[in-house]
Amino acid sequence: MTALPATVFDPTLDLELKREVAVAPRLVWRAWTEPELLKQWFTPAPWRTTTCEIDLQPGGMFRTVMEGPGGEKHDNTGCFLFIVPEKLLVFTDALGPGYRPLGSGFMTASIAIEPTATGTLYTARALHKDEAAKKQHEEMGFHQGWGTALDQLVALVRGI
Repeated sequence: MTALPATVFDPTLDLELKREVAVAPRLVWRAWTEPELLKQWFTPAPWRTTTCEIDLQPGGMFRTVMEGPGGEKHDNTGCFLFIVPEKLLVFTDALGPGYRPLGSGFMTASIAIEPTATGTLYTARALHKDEAAKKQHEEMGFHQGWGTALDQLVALVRGI
């Protein structure tokens, strides 16, 4: 897949998780685009995703509510920017549905899904506005958290 300008990786600002997984691209896509599936894998345990709203179109809502073991809640609302079915999702929390500025945005994410001989090359990128935001996300555990979530996604879709 040719990288789009919006998903060009800048190591000074961005974080990336790239891994080949032994599941079909269509199953990875379903896990990302069907709310009832996404709720089952999206948040690394012991956290859980209790709400998911997906309006799968550019400008459409992407909302999750994550709850921690101590009752913490994180309500994240954003919108989809770019969608290529079964290949690419780009979304941000800087804009809400209908591209309305939110003012509290942290990142733009891209999820690239590419078929391989044995499954899917999965590339998740978190693009940040500055080095401080990247560092904050990295210190929050980006690689471990997003890696664990991917493991949970793979385990879930193997049973579909």
